[in-house]
Amino acid sequence: MGRNKYPGVTTGSATSIAISFYYRGQKCRERIRLQPTPSNLKRAANHRAAILLAIENGTFDYSVTFPNSKNAHKFSPTQYTVKTYLAEWLANKEPTIKASTLRDYRKIIHNLVIPQFGEMTLHMLTRADVRNWVASMDCSNKRIINILSPLRAALQDAQHDDLIPVNPLFGWTYKRNEPPKEKTYVDPFNAEEQAAIIKAAAGSIKNQCIVFFWTGMRTSELIALEWTDIDWKRKKIKINKAHTYAAKNDESTKTKSSNREIDMPPHVEAALINQKLHTLLQGEKVFLNPRTSKQWTGDQQIRKGFWIPLLKKAGVRYRNPYQTRHTFASMMLSAGENIAWVSAQMGHSNVLITAKTYARWISNNEQHGAKAAEMYGQHLGNIDK
Repeated sequence: MGRNKYPGVTTGSATSIAISFYYRGQKCRERIRLQPTPSNLKRAANHRAAILLAIENGTFDYSVTFPNSKNAHKFSPTQYTVKTYLAEWLANKEPTIKASTLRDYRKIIHNLVIPQFGEMTLHMLTRADVRNWVASMDCSNKRIINILSPLRAALQDAQHDDLIPVNPLFGWTYKRNEPPKEKTYVDPFNAEEQAAIIKAAAGSIKNQCIVFFWTGMRTSELIALEWTDIDWKRKKIKINKAHTYAAKNDESTKTKSSNREIDMPPHVEAALINQKLHTLLQGEKVFLNPRTSKQWTGDQQIRKGFWIPLLKKAGVRYRNPYQTRHTFASMMLSAGENIAWVSAQMGHSNVLITAKTYARWISNNEQHGAKAAEMYGQHLGNIDK
């Protein structure tokens, strides 16, 4: 292959030419919006030569020559504030993260981080600044972790883009002494309450309540459930997507382990067969808002739209819809179902989470060791005292 006629000048794409050069000891590569024709390649080479001369004479201004380049901010740090960078970072993150995560990031960055550090230049932000800030907060360690998470991620990306030399929050967390945490609040519905709720419900809402109580699905998973997710022959339900209020469309499930297949017991199967009368011909979703015949927008619409009125009608003490998930787990475990199976149905990453959350409902009625003694103890014969 022949030698490049114009050193530091290459074809970037069908509509651009890339030029490369060293500035302040770092290699820089920028694109010029010109078709890579022979005449334009020559123009780009002349442009590069002018840049090299300006660098040599000390008159090169990156932000003037390439105003839209990230390098313009990197080499002019006084113009790049924390507020400016975080706004750009959020915009770039939007296509890559869940809508609910983006919503939480925006709240933290716009309501907390920017009011505190927004006017500070990005490269001046230090760990000490952040440490003093979180130390003054009156909130839990978990809340502090959630606040630091997007800031840490943003600073890590800034480091990767060479906008700052190091991420001041890399490998660092803040933790204050706290009293022992209360156990996860689990307040399931008992059998009588379930019966009262289902009796008070009608039509599509009744079917939805039965599926809530007897599958352990999260509300976001139930909202996204489609008819094609149901395997009638194998009596299985595929859970591979979720829908939250912040999202315009269905997204992936909460965690990797939440992507799962669950069993379809007879009463759930009966409820889903009945549900065909309500939504099968209306679209792909199994459960729709009966008032609008459209997909539920999120758990808040379900809670306010029918759950609160339904519990009042049934005369049942209020708990949020998520407690139906706890109801399923506690009901299965107290009935003696295998904890590994329950864990898989719930979409937990491991059995320890299930055991820790629902320990008091794990059946303890059997005489421990009796089955093993019956199976393996016969060879011992009669043992005299």
